[in-house]
Amino acid sequence: MASQTSTTTVIDKELFIKMVISNWELQNTRFNKLLDKLTDEQLASPTAPGRNSGTWILGHLIAVNDGMIPLLGFGDKLFPDLEVHFTGEKERAGTPAPALETLKSNWHTLNARLAAYFTELPADEWFTRHNSISPEDFAKEPHRNKLNILINRTNHEAYHLGQLIYLDQKH
Repeated sequence: MASQTSTTTVIDKELFIKMVISNWELQNTRFNKLLDKLTDEQLASPTAPGRNSGTWILGHLIAVNDGMIPLLGFGDKLFPDLEVHFTGEKERAGTPAPALETLKSNWHTLNARLAAYFTELPADEWFTRHNSISPEDFAKEPHRNKLNILINRTNHEAYHLGQLIYLDQKH
């Protein structure tokens, strides 16, 4: 009976991980479809008066998602220079930003790298602590694991996708 329970646990973990990664991939597919549809002019405009531009949102998602690489223990960020311009709550005027085509290329490169990392990570590793939580805190809060980081970043991307949809309605 014990072996059946442990097998079920492994299967349940793998199923849950597959569900989370599938949702991540779905958000990326939706984001890529909209990114391909929007013109450079649409991306350069704010999503609403006084809000961030589509270009800034793209750079922001790259900077934040790139942070998952060291957070999950996969290595160093691919684009650490983007952090200065694209993290925080708001676009900062006067800060030089990379060209839109560079950002689009960075987006695709990052997502390909993350997809490879996600498929290589064993199921049990997804439920271990990430690198911004201490072992002591993780013992008290085991839900603050690597898989939870991916869930959080998926929700973050969906939020910003919702903002970018407004740019599609601007002509």
